[in-house]
Amino acid sequence: MAITDIKAFAHLTETDIEALGQELDSIRRTVESSLGENDAKYIRRSIRAQRILETAGRVTLFAGKRRTAWLAGTAMLTIAKIIENMELGHNISHGQWDWMNDPEIHSTTWEWDMTGTSGQWKRAHNYSHHIYTNVLGRDDDLGFGILRMTRDEQWRPIHLIQPLANLLLAATFEWGIALHDLKAEKDQLGVPAMQVLSEPNKAFARKAGRQVVKDFVIHPALTGPGWKRTLQANATANLIRNLWAYAVIFCGHFPDGAEKFTEEQFANETRGEWYLRQMLGSANFTAGPAMAFMSGNLCYQIEHHLFPDIPSSRYPEISVQVRELCDKYDLPYTTGSLGKQYLLAFRTIHKLALPDKYLRRTADDAPETSSERKFAALSLYWPSAEAVVDPETGERRGLRSAMAEAKVALRERARQEKQALRETKLALQEKARQEQQALREATRAWQDKARTEQQALLEATQALQDKARDERRQLRRRALRERALWRVRRRQRSRRGR
Repeated sequence: MAITDIKAFAHLTETDIEALGQELDSIRRTVESSLGENDAKYIRRSIRAQRILETAGRVTLFAGKRRTAWLAGTAMLTIAKIIENMELGHNISHGQWDWMNDPEIHSTTWEWDMTGTSGQWKRAHNYSHHIYTNVLGRDDDLGFGILRMTRDEQWRPIHLIQPLANLLLAATFEWGIALHDLKAEKDQLGVPAMQVLSEPNKAFARKAGRQVVKDFVIHPALTGPGWKRTLQANATANLIRNLWAYAVIFCGHFPDGAEKFTEEQFANETRGEWYLRQMLGSANFTAGPAMAFMSGNLCYQIEHHLFPDIPSSRYPEISVQVRELCDKYDLPYTTGSLGKQYLLAFRTIHKLALPDKYLRRTADDAPETSSERKFAALSLYWPSAEAVVDPETGERRGLRSAMAEAKVALRERARQEKQALRETKLALQEKARQEQQALREATRAWQDKARTEQQALLEATQALQDKARDERRQLRRRALRERALWRVRRRQRSRRGR
């Protein structure tokens, strides 16, 4: 199963977790009290840059007829769509800039350049995902309802097509998110799935219709004879934006180290445990300033889950403090390159498409998910307050140390199992050799016995043949004697008759 006791899994006491929560609250208060004009300038510059890029891309597509103009216009349009989606639409809808009280840059008024409505996304994402992050049965973003991303979810035959479903989701990510959010809103409101004319369906249809008309009718029509090129540019920009958003989201939620939790853990969760769950259930990827901006600073997914309504531009400085807390409490800070994090998620997608009988690990000790029982099985479980401090060094021994020791223990166990397997193999080979030798000896004995019996049979046959030949000779002699005697008697009878 997933994590049912986060204290045991993290190897922290209640006092530790409470202290961790207070330090994270302190970080929040410090950042909130320092928000000001520089932060406002950042978001306004971002909006201005996005709009300039989009306008320049549209003008280039309208005025240029060469292939280079199409490539340049499409590139600018793609970047503009990515910025609007990641840094603007996502973060503004999180309420990160509501403190400015700017009616244009506010979570209640911003409508992003996506198929789904920002309102439905906020209800599904800000509520379901950010409150119940990676809680099985509560967080609908855990696989988006179509992918099996943990062994805690029972395998079904439909999961065999998971690799193909993943490709489809990546290419049509905005539609996948929109339909996912629509379903989540209908579930929250208790709207029947078959009620076609429900308010959520109407809102979705209006927004999706406007988006399709804007991208594939109005903008192509405005370019006149070049409408096909504009249509291709819009489709290309949307596709690349979808693939990029998909990659960023999957790198932050599904690589190894992004843990899953049960409702049992969530039931009586404290504020400190909520913080800890966000830290353990998320993953970062390394990025420079440009990539961070293009990802909406979601390369700092851990910080985003800790403080989803803090301006994303502050995540780099917050990450330094979060790392320090991870070092202090000996907690892992899950991060890696974009390629590495996605490949880990990609491996999980393909691996969990298979039935559990083809998988070696369990939901307690698999690379993509684990639980506190992983340590109990390895005798690395120290839940008491006295045990969290190393008696020799005086340093805290938390989850990071436990993970490292578990890794060593697993390797040692694997080595021992491999050695035992090798010894068993050698023993079986020796037994097989002995049995083969015994079989060869038994075969030779049988062959010797068969030869002896065959020779005896030949001799007996020869004796019988000789005996039969003698008997035939005796019969012939007897027959000759009897014939001769018969002739004599016949002559005697003839003489007496005369």
